[in-house]
Amino acid sequence: MVDHLANTEINSQRIAAVENCFGASGQPLAVPGRVLLGEGILTKECRKKPKPRIFFLFNDILVYGSIVINKRKYNSQHIIPLEDVTLETLPDTLQMKNRWMIKTSKKSFVVSAASLTERKEWISHLEECIRHLLTKTGRQPSTEHAAPWIPDKATDICMRCTQTKFSTLTRRHHCRKCGFVVCGDCSRQRFLMPRLSPKPLRVCNLCYRQLLLTQKQSSRSQNQAVSPDC
Repeated sequence: MVDHLANTEINSQRIAAVENCFGASGQPLAVPGRVLLGEGILTKECRKKPKPRIFFLFNDILVYGSIVINKRKYNSQHIIPLEDVTLETLPDTLQMKNRWMIKTSKKSFVVSAASLTERKEWISHLEECIRHLLTKTGRQPSTEHAAPWIPDKATDICMRCTQTKFSTLTRRHHCRKCGFVVCGDCSRQRFLMPRLSPKPLRVCNLCYRQLLLTQKQSSRSQNQAVSPDC
């Protein structure tokens, strides 16, 4: 696809320029065979409000970060392996148009483009890179995805008990399993989800019960599989 660009001077210079923009806060991006295919500013749906983010598409990873000075300085670098990415086109809302979701096993989030054409181009290039990688590695498309966080402003009440109203004193929390906005009473539990973090994460009461049940069923199945014959 773009292998002929991998070892060219122009590609090396472009990747070096991206590294320089992230500075010491970013990870090195130049590795053998990596090609920078394009870049652009997309609006990312964040917890508090939608924010502009710079995105860089490589042939094997997607990199994005916060804009300090456009074309000169970025921070909060995130690197997403494209093999782990699944895309989903979303309908427009009053606040955001030309939306789609980037789903991965560790984090899923919604972005929007400035135009419908731009969205089509981004999705087309991403899907082409993903297909090429999966064919090259022989891997199957990812099927497990982290739930996207529902924005704080999407609800004024807890999405589980539907009674607690959020205020300055009553904080919003997010369940790391379902992404719902919940109150403290409805999210007192923590559960270890190694796919997301090495530490136990906050989950809502419903997800906690479901995760416990799944864990018990898995343990029971494993015990039956290794139990000796009578």
